[in-house]
Order: sequence, then structure tokens, then C-alpha cells
Amino acid sequence: MKAAQHIAVIGAGMAGIACARTLAQAGHRVTVLDKGRKVGGRMATRNSAFGSFDHGAQYFTVRDPRFTLALQSTPNVCRPWSANAVRVLDARGHVVEAPRVSSEAHFVGTPDMNSVVATWALPLVQAGQVHSGCRVEAIERDRIHKKQWQLRTTADDGSVHVYDGFDAVVLAIPAAQAQALLQATTGGSDLARKIDPVSVAPCWTLMLAFAQASQPGLTTLGPQWNAARSTHHRLAWLARESSKPRRGQVERWTVQASAEWSLEHLQDEPSRVEAKLLKAFAEITGIRAQPNHTEVHRWLYAKTINPLGKSHLWDAKSGLGVCGDWCLGHRVEDAFVSGLEMALKLC
Repeated sequence: MKAAQHIAVIGAGMAGIACARTLAQAGHRVTVLDKGRKVGGRMATRNSAFGSFDHGAQYFTVRDPRFTLALQSTPNVCRPWSANAVRVLDARGHVVEAPRVSSEAHFVGTPDMNSVVATWALPLVQAGQVHSGCRVEAIERDRIHKKQWQLRTTADDGSVHVYDGFDAVVLAIPAAQAQALLQATTGGSDLARKIDPVSVAPCWTLMLAFAQASQPGLTTLGPQWNAARSTHHRLAWLARESSKPRRGQVERWTVQASAEWSLEHLQDEPSRVEAKLLKAFAEITGIRAQPNHTEVHRWLYAKTINPLGKSHLWDAKSGLGVCGDWCLGHRVEDAFVSGLEMALKLC
């Protein structure tokens, strides 16, 4: 193993925390910085008065034995979900492809989707090594130790802070954001060019709650299935959140727009997006009751269309690396493998 180094990890999603956790276990000093208010990235949960919504990643699979071992190290942070019999629906909600029951289990975090990442990050958080609400604006050479790096950041309150003394910097953030930072970094242009082929689509997500379905004698509204893919031009995915293990019983749905529609309406006002997606939801499910809660969220970088084709990039000369789900695909497991193999390269 290499001598202990001080490594900065930009991004506290699955890839960033998998990388930072592995580096810390190998004896390296790690500092994690993330612009979000908490760890998790797209393994995210939005809370409401009616219950929670997994408004990012909907579920994950476990294929790599290393991912299996990592999950076994923190039992009870995930459970199987019966989304492995997913229908494909047309614009009117008719089944165009019957559910094919898969032998592969589909999992969700419990009690919410970001439980896995939050649990893995906890030792780092307790050690004061995770800084949330902290946007990295520039990667620069350390002013005193020229072979090391420093990060110039801006906090939510507008304050500026410089973190320094890093032997290496790993960018575990969306491809476009990583590329922009690297292009402005001395020695980072070669890595930035290698990200050129990657493309990632946005996604508008609608969250709905129907409190009337929790009344006596009424368990669910509309269809009797819990998850479906859709060929509707606006919608790609629908899931009944209240069907997931250890979630509240109030009828709640997460609805994800198609990549094409999301891109076309990327700059629309949230109220307009909400109205259009709600109309499409009613057309597909037949649920026309007025929801007690509606909310939309825009993910600028959601689904990888064209991945990098390798698990990570590392430039030993500069001490800069990148990882993320977009390196391999768009699955949660892709993010884990990418972060893990980035850390192993550094070790």
C-alpha cells in the first residue's frame, strides 16, 4: 500500500462515499466536500407531511460480489422491493408488455433511499471529514506546497473557504460538472477531454400524495400494480412509494418524466411541468382525484445515455481522478463500483 495521503473527494453520492470510505479504511486521510445539504446524491429522499418520496434512484440491483459484501457490512439498510415485475404501459395505461418476473432482486434503502450512503458515510461525518453545503468553485495548486492541491469553495451562506494540503483530488460528481472544473484546472485538461463522449440526460420528477386512500375501507387508488415503465411521451416511470418496505401507508407516487420530454422542457416553470406531468399521470393510472400534495424536482443529470466505458479516470502525474455512475452506466451499482475501483487505484 502507498504511504498515507490526504485525499479530497468532491461529491458525497454513492460513488464519492464508496471511494472515500474505502480510502479511509486503507489508512488514508479523506476530506469529502459536497454542495448538497446531506450525503446521498441521487440516492435521495424528499420528506413531506404525508410521507417520503424516493425522488431520485428508485431501486438498485446487486450483481457485483463486492457490492454484496459492502451491503452485508451494514445490515438492515436495505430490503427487497417487489418492483421486479414491472409492466410497460402505453399512453392510456394499457399493458403493452406483460410483467416478466425477474429472478434478480430489486432493493430499496430503508427507511429511505439514502440510508445506505448515509450509514456508510457516518464514520466520516462523525470524524468531521464531510463538509456539506459546500460548492467547490476551483481546484488550484496549493500556494505553499506546490505539489499539493487546494480547493476554493463557497458555502450556502455565500462565505468563501479554502481547503488545502491535498495530495490527490477525486471528482465524484456528474460528468459535465467534473469536466467544467477540470478544464479550469492546471493539469486537468487531458482528463476533461476524455469525458467528451459522455452524455447524461435530465429528468423532471413529480411527487404526489393522496391522503384519502388511507381512510378505512380504501387501501389504494387506481391500478393494482406498484411500478411500471411507460411509453407515454411525457412519462418514463411510475412507482407507488407506499408499496416500498418501511414506508408510510399514505398513497404516494413518484413519477419520472422521459429523458426527451425533460430535455425539451428543461427550462419550464415548475408549475407548468407539474400540471403537464399530473395530466399524464391521470391518463395512465386513471387516478383523477385531487392530490393533497404535489411537488416537482428537476435533476439536471439523471440518466447516462452514453457512458465513459471504464470505471474511472486517473492521472497519476497531476493527482486528479474522476468517478461516478456515468463512467459505467446509470445504476446505483455502477456508482459503487466506480468509486470503489477509483479508491483501489489510489491504494
